[in-house]
Order: sequence, then C-alpha cells, then structure tokens
Amino acid sequence: MKTYVLDTSVIIKWFSEYNEDDLDKALILRTRILQDKCSVIVPALMFYELANALRYNTRFTDEDVKDAVKSVIDMGFSVKDLEASVIARAVEIAFRYGVTVYDAYFLALSQIEKKPFITADYKFIKRIRGFKNIMRLSET
Repeated sequence: MKTYVLDTSVIIKWFSEYNEDDLDKALILRTRILQDKCSVIVPALMFYELANALRYNTRFTDEDVKDAVKSVIDMGFSVKDLEASVIARAVEIAFRYGVTVYDAYFLALSQIEKKPFITADYKFIKRIRGFKNIMRLSET
C-alpha cells in the first residue's frame, strides 16, 4: 500500500466549497484513504493548522470545527509527534528557501520518512524547487 505525507492544504479542501480548485482530486484521495487503498502520515502540527484554518472560515461554527477535526482524527492517520531530526531539517529548509518552518516541517517529514509529499500549496512548491517526491494535488 502506498503511503503519503499529506499537507494541511490538501485536507482543508475536504471541507471546502464546490468551486475550490482541485476539490475533485482531494475528494478522490480522501475516498482512497477511507477505502484503505493508501495510508497517510502527518505531523501532529497538521491538526492545529487544520483547526486554525477552519476557525477562520465564516461558514464554520466552533462545533463545526471540532467535528471536522475529529473526523480527520478518526481517519486513523499515522501521526508523528515532534522529532528533533525533523525540526532540524525543517529549519534548514525554511532558511534556505525562505518558507515557514510550519510548511517546511511537512516536507522534512516526507524526506525523513522517505514518502511522497502531496500538497495543494503550489506557491510553496515553486519556492522549494529541486526536491524529489513532491506531488501536486492536481497531479494525483
């Protein structure tokens, strides 16, 4: 079974409106995960980012955000706690490419785990050219 590191930008789309770019790809990926056709690794940080992004969605109440985050928790991802080697690599990437440590952490995790990284943050991809195993959600 194929395993991926998923960026929060992909997971947020599961809770988006119909005119969202790549929503169809995000929903297909979610279905594949729910059908155990692939597995997912995320840093614990992802849940904080997800909750924060949804908190600022005007369509969501506090109960909606709690329910959304719980639904993702219930999907049974492999959740990685903070690791010194991953944060060290994330800091290196952040300084070298001028990106946030938050975003770099997902990429660093995918490198250390040797798993493809799927993201819908195409500006991030442009900034970190040269890395292998990065997949645009639109190409999944």
